[in-house]
Amino acid sequence: MAQPQKANPAASGDAELSPEAREKVEMAKTFAFHLLKGIKQIGMYRHNESRFPEFLGKALESVVAYNDKFGPLSMKVEQQNLTLHGESLFSEDTPLPYKFFRDGIRQLIFRPGLQIEELVTFTLIALSEPERGAEDVLAQLWRASMEHVEYVVVEGFSMETASEEEVQVEVDKVVGYLYSRLTTNSDDYLRFARVSAEDLDSKLDGVEQIRGLVVSGRHASDELKAKLQREVTEEENARLFPKLVSAVFQVVEGGVEDAALLEEIFVQLLDMLLIQDDFATINQIVLKLRALSQRDSGASLGKMLDNFLHKMGEEQRLMRMGEALKTTRPKNPADVTRYLQALDRDAIFPLLAVLETLEVPENRVLLGDVLAGFAREVPEPFVARLSSDRPQTVRDMVYILEKSNHPERIKMFGQVLKSPNLVVKLEVLHIIGKGRTGESRRMIADALNDPISQVRMLAAKLLPEFDRDKAYSDLVRAVRDASFDKKTPDERAAFYSAIGSTGTPGALSMMQQMLAVKPSLLNKKRVMDDKLLAIHGLAGACSIQAYKILQAVVEDKSQPLEVLTAARKAMYQTRKTLFGDSALPEEA
Repeated sequence: MAQPQKANPAASGDAELSPEAREKVEMAKTFAFHLLKGIKQIGMYRHNESRFPEFLGKALESVVAYNDKFGPLSMKVEQQNLTLHGESLFSEDTPLPYKFFRDGIRQLIFRPGLQIEELVTFTLIALSEPERGAEDVLAQLWRASMEHVEYVVVEGFSMETASEEEVQVEVDKVVGYLYSRLTTNSDDYLRFARVSAEDLDSKLDGVEQIRGLVVSGRHASDELKAKLQREVTEEENARLFPKLVSAVFQVVEGGVEDAALLEEIFVQLLDMLLIQDDFATINQIVLKLRALSQRDSGASLGKMLDNFLHKMGEEQRLMRMGEALKTTRPKNPADVTRYLQALDRDAIFPLLAVLETLEVPENRVLLGDVLAGFAREVPEPFVARLSSDRPQTVRDMVYILEKSNHPERIKMFGQVLKSPNLVVKLEVLHIIGKGRTGESRRMIADALNDPISQVRMLAAKLLPEFDRDKAYSDLVRAVRDASFDKKTPDERAAFYSAIGSTGTPGALSMMQQMLAVKPSLLNKKRVMDDKLLAIHGLAGACSIQAYKILQAVVEDKSQPLEVLTAARKAMYQTRKTLFGDSALPEEA
């Protein structure tokens, strides 16, 4: 874990610092350390705004201690660090200084009386990303109007008649002069400054007098910004983190003396890698820790592995992952899957919460496949959500339980069939129909009496896929019920088609008998309807025997025109299904 840097008198330049200056540097480094730590914590828990003051509490204490002893803390902004008396304040590389540097800010000053609200505002500005649509840092600081945070901006120096090589300006001296001129003992404080060349004449020791000075802004192009961003990303991902992980494991392999410290180091690594969406490196850490714990005779490395896996499955980290997966497919889905598969049962409920937020179907499937591994052993959390009011949640739970191959999953689906949502009921009925078990058949048969006609029609279609003889008996019993005539024409046709699809001799004989009935004046409409239903039944059978019966009907000119037309259409469709398009006659 990174620690505040200590001033080393033997280092270059430190020998010249007075004891007071050295103490200032030490206190400033302590503030910088706690500020950077707070920034990282806020980045991890961005959704929990109520804890921001807690994360920055120690940073505020550090800067208040400095202010009480030495007054305002004025730090010079360089491209890669903040400095005081020539000493770097951050002990590790961070993009924070560059965000201020690229907008022309050359000094940051924290005045006595700084409040936690101002420090939180400053930190959020430092975390903002202009390349993703946020305002630049300078504009945000201007809008914030923080009373106890000051900054000095240099927009640039140029001369119309001289090249950059011919004109060299001591920018640091210019900034120092400006700050000394604009700092007073009043309650006023510095926002920003623009001056002319006359303000600088004869005021800067060692700087030649400048004529025709023009203050102008030089903004980096989009191409340069993109290039710098790629270089920073490459440095972090390709070099920094792998080296850091390797260094940590060298310490671990050398012997664990302070297990608590190493556990904290691994947690910090985990958080940094999650921010970078670097799941591959996290998986490597798990594999190495597991291998080392297996070789370790003691329990320290095993405990360290358990702690690391527990931290991986904590709610705030999984929600952070969920934010990344919500609308974007991961570059390496397999790495995300391995990360999730390493978690223990405690992660079930946070993962279910993450699943509710995902919008990308592929990511829902990815997470559902992982949760299926938990559902076989712990089905209760998933069964409880089968009664959810959200259709998508029910679909997800059905998918997970089906994927888990839990032996009791068909019984679990029974409560879904009580749902008022038609789409969900039809989906579950399809899944139950794949079961091919006695329990599945019983549930399909019960669905023949469902209050929704579409469910009854689907149940009739699925029932013959189990025991055909039993399906024939159940379906015939349904069509002979007194209430069957009140069903819609589509439902009645679906039931007869299902009877025909059983392919039993009784089904074909039933259709033949219905077609052979001669109509009378009193029952003409009823006989016509029955004949058309018989045609649906033969079409559902889709067999050679059914085809021959239909052919005989077509050749029987005593049949009504509507029956002949329906039979001819069913015959051609049966032939197409059995023999393909090439077998159809031209008039078809």
